[in-house]
Amino acid sequence: MRTLLLTGFGPFPGAPFNPTGALVRTLAAQHHPGLVGVRRVAHVFPTSYDAVDAEFPALIAREAPEIVLMFGLATGAHHVRVETCARNVRSCSHLDVAGFIPTHDTIAPNGPPQLPLRVPASRFVAAARATGIPAALSHDAGSYLCNYLCWRASEAASMPNGPRLTAFVHVPNVRPAPLRPARKSALPLTLDDLVAAGTAMMLAALDQAPNSEAVNEA
Repeated sequence: MRTLLLTGFGPFPGAPFNPTGALVRTLAAQHHPGLVGVRRVAHVFPTSYDAVDAEFPALIAREAPEIVLMFGLATGAHHVRVETCARNVRSCSHLDVAGFIPTHDTIAPNGPPQLPLRVPASRFVAAARATGIPAALSHDAGSYLCNYLCWRASEAASMPNGPRLTAFVHVPNVRPAPLRPARKSALPLTLDDLVAAGTAMMLAALDQAPNSEAVNEA
């Protein structure tokens, strides 16, 4: 059976609500003919460096996922962003939820400036847009926990028997579903919109993964 690991994050300073937790739980339970026989595991990280370092390797070892599809919140964004790489940077000015601030502005002091994500990025963008959700490629996952998880995922994909596909998708915050018909909110999307886009990207990932070694179309 194929295994797809879905990850999101909890709240963090400046973002008391993070829709990615509800998103990955919903995607894991989503009913779709294309997902029959696919084992989906949802995991929500506390937004801390220690949590990623402890929980992500354990998830990879325990679940042995073929695909890792990660989601994070991009506050202020109004569209879905499909990340193409992880940058060797991290912010020394932003607390995580445990109160930790990095003392070094790189993830790997002797590492390369970036690592690619093993993702058919253009196909993900097309899949999201096909559901009516605005989406675009991104080459900058920031300098906080989202980028840090991207880096760790890229490392995992380079290991023997690592995931065949590792994708990170930044999503905007969402408004309550009852406001959907108006489409006048400062938050243009709902959780249902993100679920539709996420489902389309899951299907694109499942279609691509068997043929993927280091796919990055960007």
